[in-house]
Amino acid sequence: MDRIDSSLIALRRILRATEMFGRELARSSGLTAAQFRVLQVVGETGQTTAKAISTRMRVSQATITTLIDKLVSRGMVVRKKSLTDRRQTDIIITGTGRLTIGETPDPLQQRYVRRFADMEDWEQAMVLAALERVATMLDAEDLDVAPVLTSGEL
Repeated sequence: MDRIDSSLIALRRILRATEMFGRELARSSGLTAAQFRVLQVVGETGQTTAKAISTRMRVSQATITTLIDKLVSRGMVVRKKSLTDRRQTDIIITGTGRLTIGETPDPLQQRYVRRFADMEDWEQAMVLAALERVATMLDAEDLDVAPVLTSGEL
């Protein structure tokens, strides 16, 4: 096989792994990968704001609002006016949200994060450069996406 075919196969394997993960996540928790990541972010401190989540995940606040709406409708988080700043709304994890995090299988992205963190600095830089180059080759460098491994819709 030549390098073009090998690179396309590698891309397809990555896409397939994210598709399989998305199905497993939906089956076990009823959430998309992006929704689950928002739940994890809220769960880290118990409460946060949509703006803080948006900044951390590097996506628009409108995208985060949609994801939070889904989590609210499933009873995993609640919105509550901030006690310190009435202009702000806090996003607070519920017992159901914490239970979901605890019972959900290890997400694909968590495995990636652990293995990436174990790499040498030069190796991380090399992988990052290659991934950014692939995104550019696919004209995807300006897409508004969360740092979540998923191929499904938000």
